[in-house]
Formats: sequence, structure tokens, C-alpha cells
Amino acid sequence: MRISKTWLVAAILLAALVATVSAADWPNWRGPVYNGSSPETGLPATWSRTEGVAWSGPLPGPADATPVIAGDRVFISSTDAGSGALLAMAFSATDGKRLWQARLGTNAKAPRNTMASPSPTTDGKTVVFLYGTGEMAGLTCDGRILWRRNLGDEFGKMSIKYGYSSSPLFYDGRVYVQMLRRPWAYPYNPGKSTTEAREKRLTSFLMAIEPTTGKTLWGQVRKTDAVDESFESYGTPLPVAVADRTDMVLSGADYVTGHDPATGRERWRWGYNSNHRNMQRLIPSVTPGAGRVFAPLPRGSRLVALAIGDTDARQVWTHDGPTSDSATPLLYDGALYVMDSDRKDLRALDPETGKERWKVRLGGAVWRASPTGADGKIYCISRDAEVAVLKAGAQGEVLSRIDMGGKQTHASIAVAGGRLYIRTADRLWCIGK
Repeated sequence: MRISKTWLVAAILLAALVATVSAADWPNWRGPVYNGSSPETGLPATWSRTEGVAWSGPLPGPADATPVIAGDRVFISSTDAGSGALLAMAFSATDGKRLWQARLGTNAKAPRNTMASPSPTTDGKTVVFLYGTGEMAGLTCDGRILWRRNLGDEFGKMSIKYGYSSSPLFYDGRVYVQMLRRPWAYPYNPGKSTTEAREKRLTSFLMAIEPTTGKTLWGQVRKTDAVDESFESYGTPLPVAVADRTDMVLSGADYVTGHDPATGRERWRWGYNSNHRNMQRLIPSVTPGAGRVFAPLPRGSRLVALAIGDTDARQVWTHDGPTSDSATPLLYDGALYVMDSDRKDLRALDPETGKERWKVRLGGAVWRASPTGADGKIYCISRDAEVAVLKAGAQGEVLSRIDMGGKQTHASIAVAGGRLYIRTADRLWCIGK
């Protein structure tokens, strides 16, 4: 497979990780280089529920967290439908044997969501879990709990309409967490409603945590003049390589901002909702690559490419909608792949110009999971757990469609060790040799 310039730039960013994960792992929600792609090869173009399966195993309850993989271990967050627990779980990547599980909280109600939506993150030594309730914990990869804390109790209610869903991120020896939330909570939001929280606006922030102790290294208030639901972001902070530095980039609450990973200090911001309209909540995260930030804007209205300077960001191009309302775009092998979740289309854009190269109608149920790219293929999964495998490149040919069963699936497909890891509502699948 041709190695693109995008991959080479991303590989430089990967080298900055001070950890034991490798390019063959999938250590966080968007993979080893944070853009949904992997350098893995030898992946299948088709399979079924009975053929081409290395192993599969039942899960105790529904959740939307993507599995993460380091070495011979697969880590996943889940609910337990019977007890209502929030679970941290580890499986053997070799044979699917459950190695351990830990109860870290209790599920809570949210419209169309569970509290096990954030994906875990790992550096190959420590794995960190975060839940929509604010429960957070660091464990060894053998399942020993190192620390626990509850962000909802510490900082006030997790005030997101459909449930807090941002994933934590390991980068350069720290774990990053964003909370871009509404200043006043919905009645059903979990977390502690203290006198201080009732009398003062709930702040939004980016924070860095020491992974083996759980202690806060720093917290940076993320200022905004957004209104109403526009405060809310379901996205995840992601690192972007910019010239001789890296910025930690957040998107939501009317702005895209870049921060110093060492201190949290804001280096630049770019606004996208100058009229401060309400109902502009943001679900997808940015996609980093080639020194740019590709940012989907609220409700699939448009997508922009930003060039980052020392203290500012400049819009290079804009692709008018409809684009992605929920899925984060994939940057892979010289193309930007954008899933129009509700219209059920996958588009390939030129990352240099934003021009559309092709569009494929997938149909079926809605496609809310973010696409994954590896081995010259694009892997997508619908809410009804139908996987579509497309050929990456100029044509957008659909190679296969596979019904995995287990409806209400929103977790992205992970790639590691020459295999695919697919999480449905009731099962974890390992596809490959």
C-alpha cells in the first residue's frame, strides 16, 4: 500500500509519545495517529458471523465506547444490563478470554445514550476509563485499580443534553480530558449539585491528569460567549502537529481552540458561530493531519480546513454541507472521508482543496460511528450493526456489506495486530486470521 504524506506527518506526531504502545496498537478512540487510520495490512475485505472470525464473545450490556488495544489486551467500557453497573473490562486479543473486569460506577439515564460512551485510553502500561457520570479511574493493564475520582462531584454536574461522551486521551505521558458543557444542568444530568454549582455557572475546561496517580496537573478554563445548547460538545481533544510544536485542539461552544499540551494555555482560537445561534451543539471531533485541522461544524452544516499559525488559525477552505453531524472524518491515504450520518452517504474530499472526489450512498440505517481506514480499505458500521467495506482511493467501490447483528451500535471499528475489533450492542468481535 502506498504510504501517503498524511501518514508520514502523522508518524512524526506518533513518535512524540512517551509510552509502550506501537503503530500496531489502537490505544485511543481515533487510533495510533488520532485520525482514524492505521498502517496495518492483511485485513479482510469480507467475512460473515460464522466465517473469518478469530473469536467473539458476549458483552454484559450496551455501550458506545470503542475498544482500545495494546499488545495482547483489549480494553472496553460497558454497562451491565442486569445490575446497572458501569464496567471496565479486559479481554485477551489472542482468544477473546475475559481477563478481568471492575465495577467503577452505576449507569444513569440520558436520552438515547448510556454512561459508557467515552472510550478508554492506554499507553500500554496504564489504562484510563471515564464515564458519563464523571466516574474516572486509572488501572494497570492487569486490572489493579491505581486511583479513582469523580469529575461530576468535583466540578459540578455533567451538563450535556444527551449525556457526557468525550473520551480521555493519553498523550506524551499525560491524560487529557475536555468538558465543554452547558452552564446550567439538565435535571437528569449526573454529578454533585452543590450550593456553589447552583449559584455559579458551571465552567468548561481542559485538564491534564497524571496517569498513575490521577492527580490534576493543570486545568484551563475554556472561555466562550456561546448560548444555550451551543455550549455543548461531545468531542475529544486531539493533538495536531504544527511546524515544530504540537497543539491540543478542542472544538465546540462556538470555537475551535489550540492549547499548549504542557500547560493548557490557549495559543489560538477560531470562531464559527459569530451570531451565537442556539442549538449549535457539536458532536464530532476535529481530524488532524498535514499541519492542518479539519473541523466539522454543528449539525452537518459545513466542514472547514484550518491552517495553524503561531497565535492564530486561518480558514484554508470550506466544504458546504451537508457533511457530518455526528461521525468524525477519517484522514487516510491522501483523502478526507466524511460520513453524512443521517443522509447515509460517505464522501471523499481532497484535503488540499475540499473538493468532492466521489460520494457513495450506503443507505440502510443511520451511520453514526466514525469511519476507520487501513490496508487500502474504509470500514464503516451503521446503527443496525451493518459493516460496509469500501475500497479507498479514487472510485469508492463497495467491496462488501456484512450484518453483524446487535442493533443500536455506535462504536467505531478498531484495528490492531492485523485484525478488526467490532463492538456491537451485545458482542465483541475479532475479525481476521
